[in-house]
Amino acid sequence: MQTMFAVAVAIYSALWSPRPEPRAAADRSLCSTSAESRQLDFWLGKWVVTAPGGTGSSASTVSLSLDGCLVVEQWNDGRGHRGENVFGYSSDDRTWRGFFADNHGRVHVFVAGTIVADTAEFQGPNKGAAGPSVLDRVRVIRSSPNTVEQRWEKSTDHGATWTTVFRGEYTRKES
Repeated sequence: MQTMFAVAVAIYSALWSPRPEPRAAADRSLCSTSAESRQLDFWLGKWVVTAPGGTGSSASTVSLSLDGCLVVEQWNDGRGHRGENVFGYSSDDRTWRGFFADNHGRVHVFVAGTIVADTAEFQGPNKGAAGPSVLDRVRVIRSSPNTVEQRWEKSTDHGATWTTVFRGEYTRKES
């Protein structure tokens, strides 16, 4: 009797219980088809980066990772300084997040980001070299299909004023 009851419960469960939806395929395509997740696509590609008034140039490659859910920039300044920037859109709270790390031991986390009309802006708290709190802001601005500007700024007064610490002009490499 117990065996028949167990079989009946198993059959009922198999036929009428809610089934988990097959998420793997849906999740994989979510980032590749979501308009919000595609907002940084203008930055994808291989770039030569120059600083206004500076000498020499840096290289940057911006690509997609994790089925299009992450935008990853890998850069080097041509003199041994390298880093990666990773940005992703959270469909849960509808905001962008970012992460910066370099081979000099610097790490910055951007907890809030928005992208409007080909201008991406990411902000996050950090500590300055001497210990005081600072607010970091990185902006990636599309100037044309083949040029992008990245501007890194810091604020020591909670965003009332900003100081530019890096400004790079990105020019798309020819294929």
